[in-house]
Amino acid sequence: MDGEAETTIAEALRGAAEALRVAGLSEARREAGSLVAFAAGRDRTFLLTHPEAPLTRAEAARLRAAVARRAAGEPLQYITGRQEFYGLEFEVNPDVLIPRPETELLVETALELLRDTPSPFICDVGTGSGCVAVSLLHARPDARACALDISPDALRVAARNAARHGVAARFTPLVSDCFDALRETRQDAPRFHAVVSNPPYVAERDLAGLQREVRDHEPRVALTPGGDGLSVIRRLFEEAPDFLVPGGHLLIEIGYDQHERVRQLVRPAVWTLLDIHRDLQGIPRTVALRRA
Repeated sequence: MDGEAETTIAEALRGAAEALRVAGLSEARREAGSLVAFAAGRDRTFLLTHPEAPLTRAEAARLRAAVARRAAGEPLQYITGRQEFYGLEFEVNPDVLIPRPETELLVETALELLRDTPSPFICDVGTGSGCVAVSLLHARPDARACALDISPDALRVAARNAARHGVAARFTPLVSDCFDALRETRQDAPRFHAVVSNPPYVAERDLAGLQREVRDHEPRVALTPGGDGLSVIRRLFEEAPDFLVPGGHLLIEIGYDQHERVRQLVRPAVWTLLDIHRDLQGIPRTVALRRA
C-alpha cells in the first residue's frame, strides 16, 4: 500500500472506539463497530469473524471521515444512511427525523385496531422517512396509505423506502401541511380507516435541552411547531374527523410530559379516548382515539 502499513479490522475498531470515547460518546465501542462495518461494506458478523482482515486505503479513509463526523456530533444514522425500524431497514438522511424505537408503538397500536378491518386505507400525517406508513403496508399487504409531509425532500426519502420494501404501488406521497392538500386536490375528501401521526411536538422552550445530535442535526420542522409544542396535535384533533370514516381511528405520538394536556384536548362529542399507551420505558406515548 505504497509504503503504508495496512490497518486490520481489529486495529480499526480499537482506534475508532478510542476516538469516539475521547469525544465523550457513551457507546463508543458499539458505534465504532457500526462505523467500521459501514466503511468496509461488511456486516457486524464479518467484523467479529475476520478481525485480521485488512481495510483498503479507500475504506480506511472512509472510516476516518465517518469517525470525525460522529465525534463532531453528527448522528450515526445520518453517517451510515440507515436505521432499523419495526424489523425493516430504512434510508435516512438530514431531510428526515431518525425513526425511534418508541414510535414502533404507533405501528403496533394501529395494526391492533385495524386487525378486523379488511383492506384498510391509512393516512400518515408527517410521514418523514415513511417508516410508519411503510411498516404498516409491509405488515398488511391488503392496506393502502396516503403519506403526507410538508417537506418534498422528506417525501422523496419516503418514496424510496416504500420502493425498497415493495409497497410503492400502495403508497401515495403528497406534499401537504397536515390535510391541506387533500382538501385542495379533491372535491370529495378521501375517508380513511385510520390517521396516524408522529407530529412535531417538542415545545420551543425544550429545544435547548435536547441532545446535540437531535438539536443540531435533525430537521427542526420535524421536531417542533414552536410554542407549547401542541399546535399540530390540536390541528389533528380538529381536522381529522373530516377525513375519517365513522368509527375510524386517530393515533398520535406525544411527548413524555404531554399526556394530561393532550387528554384535555379531547372533545367527547367528537372522540372516544381509547387509551394513552405507554412505551417500554413507561412513558405515555401513543394516544388512541375513535371518531364518533
